[in-house]
Amino acid sequence: MTVVTKKIKISTKGNTDIIDITSQVTDAVSKSKIKDGIATVFVSGSTGGLTTVEYEPGLVHDLKTYFEKIAPMSGDYEHNIRWHDGNGYAHVRASFLGPDISVPFVGGKLQLGTWQQIIFIDFDNRSRSRELVVQIMGE
Repeated sequence: MTVVTKKIKISTKGNTDIIDITSQVTDAVSKSKIKDGIATVFVSGSTGGLTTVEYEPGLVHDLKTYFEKIAPMSGDYEHNIRWHDGNGYAHVRASFLGPDISVPFVGGKLQLGTWQQIIFIDFDNRSRSRELVVQIMGE
């Protein structure tokens, strides 16, 4: 088995910024020269998360709306009391998604559904430069 590690660098706006990273992950798999295997994308940080969605404006809006209902920015968070950084909501939201996602690929092609894209969500309360790790394993 071969393992190749790539990085994806992105700039975010924070505040539940939802970014389609499918093309960057596809590019990383292609450049790895591995034909069949699994690609795992990981964000090192506790205020971002990864998942798949149908990336279209209506759903992007819905995600932002419902994350605000689940963990409102204006909520009372012990994290904010302890650290005074105002991003307790971001940590809670990120914990619901998790920091990674794995997608199989066959013949160098990600096995995503027709309307399925890989997204990164930056929940933090400020813009950030993020570096996502893509680890590609296979043969």
